[in-house]
Amino acid sequence: MAWILIVFLILLGGLIAPFGDLLGTKIGKARFSILKLRPKKTATIVTIITGGFISAISIGLLILVSEEFRQRLFVDIPFLQKTLDESKKALLPLQEERKKLEDKINNKEKELNKLKSDVQEFRRGNVVIKRGQTLYIGQVVSNPNIKLALGKIYKRADRYVQKIVIPSKKEVKNILLWRSSDINEIEEVTAKEGNWIILIKAATNVLKGDNFVFVYPELLENKTIVRRGEVITSEILEKKDLSLQNINSTINILLKKTRDKIKLRGSIVNEINTKGDFIKKIRDSIKIGQKKKYLLEVVSLKDSKTAEIIIVELKVTKI
Repeated sequence: MAWILIVFLILLGGLIAPFGDLLGTKIGKARFSILKLRPKKTATIVTIITGGFISAISIGLLILVSEEFRQRLFVDIPFLQKTLDESKKALLPLQEERKKLEDKINNKEKELNKLKSDVQEFRRGNVVIKRGQTLYIGQVVSNPNIKLALGKIYKRADRYVQKIVIPSKKEVKNILLWRSSDINEIEEVTAKEGNWIILIKAATNVLKGDNFVFVYPELLENKTIVRRGEVITSEILEKKDLSLQNINSTINILLKKTRDKIKLRGSIVNEINTKGDFIKKIRDSIKIGQKKKYLLEVVSLKDSKTAEIIIVELKVTKI
């Protein structure tokens, strides 16, 4: 069917084309004019119109005779155009996401380069303060002269950090650099009633000999973390666990639970102090091989606040 249609269109075009040419020639000889144009130009226009007429007839016949052509022209092409438009719309969020990912990659590359630089400095042994390191811990109680009390803390922190960064320099100078907004925030919070702990932390790595150290504060309420005689954590030592290896493992678990618990309560100390040898105390209290259970309790020996050392002892009870 398609071949017949193609042959027919070729023949039709071949028949109409000479007719158009002949018509143009006749009009030219007759010196016929359209819209006051010269006869020659009029003949050219007639020839062009004839060519367009041939194309229109060809397309019309294709539409009339070929169902496949109608399907592609009136259904497939609009569908493809609609699909293309939807694809473009769907692509926009992906392009935005790609831009965000590229920005993240660039930022990570910058961080990586900074990290490489820091590692090199660490290897040289020049870094004396690490980013995020707590440089000084101060305590302040709200009072009418809070700015004066804070100023004393800042001054002591300056002296302490200077001894680390520029130990050879005798002259005392302000080595710590603060953001004014941080200072204002500290003054606003500590002006309210309460007991506060100020942590002064390094904002960047600091090399030995640097003239300035950028810092930022962390303000914590100085609250009671544990009280004297309080059982912080406990663990039951089962009959089957009465071996030195299991006892040692149980003690490590107890101490880890104790550290985790005081951290959750807000303590900033990294370690807890133990009174006596836990393992020796258990050995003295437990007879290895006996089929009994024991309750192990970690008990606080003193009241301790946010920044204070926590001292504990082990209490062993047969159950």
